[in-house]
Amino acid sequence: MGQARPEQTVEYTSRQLDDTSRLAAFFAKRAFPGTLITLDGDLGAGKTHFSKAFAQHLGVPGMVNSPTFTIIKEYEGALPFYHMDVYRIDEDQAAELGLDEYFFGQGVTLVEWSSRIPDLLPEQHLSLKITVNSEDDSRTILCTGYGEPYADWCNELKQNGVSDNS
Repeated sequence: MGQARPEQTVEYTSRQLDDTSRLAAFFAKRAFPGTLITLDGDLGAGKTHFSKAFAQHLGVPGMVNSPTFTIIKEYEGALPFYHMDVYRIDEDQAAELGLDEYFFGQGVTLVEWSSRIPDLLPEQHLSLKITVNSEDDSRTILCTGYGEPYADWCNELKQNGVSDNS
């Protein structure tokens, strides 16, 4: 019987856009070739804001916007950055796109609406689920690391939080 993969979950509260940007910076500084981050949440929850901030901290120059209609956008930065939005396709259509080449490639992949393609995602990844809190418009971001190093990232976030120097 195989060893269970490490898993760690931490809840992060974003009271303003800068808080979400700091979280994106925290994860971008830890990115390596083959990093996979998934983002889920309602429309307007902040998935694309996180993606833009992440790309900026990964050294991607210029404007990054949602690939809603193109499905995948590729950018050059400190590492290649692959930004996906699978909202408009189903799992069969996504399978035909050859996503494994991105997931296991030399870049960093960020997938918005990943809950639409659960069977295509590698076991090891960082999952972010963003919920808007209606009483104060803050965001709760549930960060779950599946496997290493993602579980370690979440443990570090849980232990130390996020600062401008993280």
